Amino acid sequence: MEHLFSAINNIFNFVIPVSDFFWDFPTNFSWYASIPILGNFSLAVMLLIGSGIYFSIRTGFIQVTHFGKGIRILAKKKSDEIGISSLAAFFLSSAMRVGPGNILGVTGAIATGGPGALFWMWVSAFFGMATAYTEAVLAQIFKEKKKDEFVGGLPFYGKVLLGNKLWAGVALSLMYIIYAMCCLPAQGFNVVSSIGQMAEIVTGASMGSASYFYYIVSVLLILVTAYIAFGGIRKVTRVTDGLVPVMAVIYVGVVFLLILLNLGSVPYFFGAVFGGAFTPQAVFGGIFGTVLVQGVKRGLMSNEAGQGTITMAAGAANTDHPCEQGCVQSIGVFLDTMVICTLTGFVVVMAHVWTGSSAEAWFAMDRLPKFLESAKVLTPGTAMNAAVAFLLTFCFCLFAFTCLVGMISFSEIAANRISSSKKVIYTVRIVGIFITAFGIACSLAGIELGNLWAISDLGNILIVFANIPLLYLGAKCVFRATAHFKKKDGTPFTSSVIGRSCPYWDERAGKATDKKTDSAR
Repeated sequence: MEHLFSAINNIFNFVIPVSDFFWDFPTNFSWYASIPILGNFSLAVMLLIGSGIYFSIRTGFIQVTHFGKGIRILAKKKSDEIGISSLAAFFLSSAMRVGPGNILGVTGAIATGGPGALFWMWVSAFFGMATAYTEAVLAQIFKEKKKDEFVGGLPFYGKVLLGNKLWAGVALSLMYIIYAMCCLPAQGFNVVSSIGQMAEIVTGASMGSASYFYYIVSVLLILVTAYIAFGGIRKVTRVTDGLVPVMAVIYVGVVFLLILLNLGSVPYFFGAVFGGAFTPQAVFGGIFGTVLVQGVKRGLMSNEAGQGTITMAAGAANTDHPCEQGCVQSIGVFLDTMVICTLTGFVVVMAHVWTGSSAEAWFAMDRLPKFLESAKVLTPGTAMNAAVAFLLTFCFCLFAFTCLVGMISFSEIAANRISSSKKVIYTVRIVGIFITAFGIACSLAGIELGNLWAISDLGNILIVFANIPLLYLGAKCVFRATAHFKKKDGTPFTSSVIGRSCPYWDERAGKATDKKTDSAR
């Protein structure tokens, strides 16, 4: 079995250079890299940050002006007899956004590009909030009603914007499903390995991956995942409604405690981040482009703004206006990067383990041990070290598990663009569970499929290249919907507002008119 896993890992050896090529293009050509200033910016960076700047300006920096509105929408109680509430959609999208990348990605970015990478995460996230708003509004405009649920997102608005071509929706659906399935092994691996690590912290004894404990945990995880996945999106949202607040509160609380215990290092943190953003320390390779790309790349892997992969949650929400969910999804990017990723950055940068005598050993560690070692440096006392390590590992476990069920659920929504038959939906669920089991089996075999992690990077950038052009195709619809939203004149949102057919909203407006007529009688 071990030979099989190793062979599969080796098959994907080609992924890392291919992923790096797309992320770095065209900076990997000497003629372009030699251009002053511009030569530091890859196409991916220009697309993501440039699009965020454009959508910010055209929407009047709606991520700032309507931030409070988004909070009020989340607090609003709403019947979700059809679809799910805005809050449930927010938690569902946060289950995907707030994942292992919030720890592994940030730690890896700082280890590779230095503390300055965190600054570029902030920049990309600020403008990415407008991009997330744009894609969420499109998901709402072109969502479809399927019995008592809404389905929408990248495959749905992509199909409409590309001339209602069936192949477009099918291709985008398959692209997301393949991307999600490639990410599932790592998430299954993360959940099982983190549970094992928590058990070792509690017992103080080392547990081999072939022990009965790991086998029992693995079987239970597969059964629980199957139970949730076969419950459909409503069951998934009930799970994420409960887990997302718990993991966010615990993580924020623990890291805030570490910050309070190390207040003297806070000035160092800000000096290192802002200084490193433009003058990276030589230990990290020392070029501006490395820091910039690491910040944007890992920021995207965390908050997924511009990627289109969170849009399925936005399209599933029951709202009064498409722009409402846009405001909500914008807040999701803020929570993910400005809050969760920043807290991870505080731990890694304030500990600055790379500058001490143990620097060589720290760089040799994997990303999660790097993070936990940094937390240990900030924690006074052996007993407290164990408690902090347990809680942070527990959060990491929940981050991975919510990503796991979210990816299976979003794959199901994407599959609805191909066919809504039960056979197709059940097939997607079964394949997702099977691939998760494969990742768990890798953990039992003690093999970390590092090359499969690289598929996430490749999938991220390919979906960005597919999604961003669609956002420009639908931009006029978003800008008109935004203008209508800001007017607050009481008129319902319909096809006439944007000049394109959106059947659900016309049907909704018609029903509202009928109710008013009946009440008048």
